[in-house]
Amino acid sequence: MRIGLLGTGPWAQMVHAPALSGHAETDFAGVWGRRTAAAKELAERHGCLAYDDVDALLADVDAVAVALPPHVQADLAVRAARAGRHLLLDKPLAATVAEGRAVAEAAREAQVASVVFFTTRFQREPAAWITEQADRDDWFTARAQWLGAVFTGDSPFAASPWRREKGALWDVGPHALSVLLPVLGDVRRVTAAAHGPGDTVHVVLDHVGGASSTLTLSLTAPPAAAGATVELRGEAGVSVLPEAAEDAVTAFGRAVDALISAARGGRPHPCDAGFGLRVTEILAAAEALLTREAG
Repeated sequence: MRIGLLGTGPWAQMVHAPALSGHAETDFAGVWGRRTAAAKELAERHGCLAYDDVDALLADVDAVAVALPPHVQADLAVRAARAGRHLLLDKPLAATVAEGRAVAEAAREAQVASVVFFTTRFQREPAAWITEQADRDDWFTARAQWLGAVFTGDSPFAASPWRREKGALWDVGPHALSVLLPVLGDVRRVTAAAHGPGDTVHVVLDHVGGASSTLTLSLTAPPAAAGATVELRGEAGVSVLPEAAEDAVTAFGRAVDALISAARGGRPHPCDAGFGLRVTEILAAAEALLTREAG
């Protein structure tokens, strides 16, 4: 699969480009970015071409991987899908439900494969745990805490404008939902949402399977308090999401595997653009409650 990379920021440099250049079943064809100099530097580092025209890159590849802010990603994903290119997207899929729906519809209409990179879903130990817990239907409640120190520690993402604007709900909220939804089922209703310190938010969800869950999400946690925990409680007792032994580059390589498999077999991946849209809808519902609470 010839694949191009859209984006040149920290995530593209740290994860996407190394995974694509080291993958045995991909030809890392080139890089396009909103900053031409950054695209040239990243392409030179990985031995591929730098493109200053995104349509020229799309003409040369079978698929694109996107490492861009959600509103930029959504527009380019639609463009790529309409050009017949498979999509390896980042979370969140889009910044609004309308944008997310446009991506999902474009992928479906063009019959291209899509995978959204929810990191935890592509790390071996957490993914196996999610599959095991999803086989049970007696969960009573769940608690997910996804606490980052992006704005309080030494993070390469601290200057990210979209994270400053959208906060933890949209940045780490997708990770929490990507774990809870396959285990507890779809969200029937966002029952409550409230602000905490900094950009911290608390969200309560009612799931179709009858369980409820609570999310605590933050990018402004004290560095010593940062980390992710998911705890399930039910008739069998308590089960906790295991820590991943694999890094994000390895997980992204597995997402590339998933895209190749979906493209070859035509069977949608569980983390496709449709799933990304559903996560976006839940985030938007929580955001609406938070806006109402603040007003």
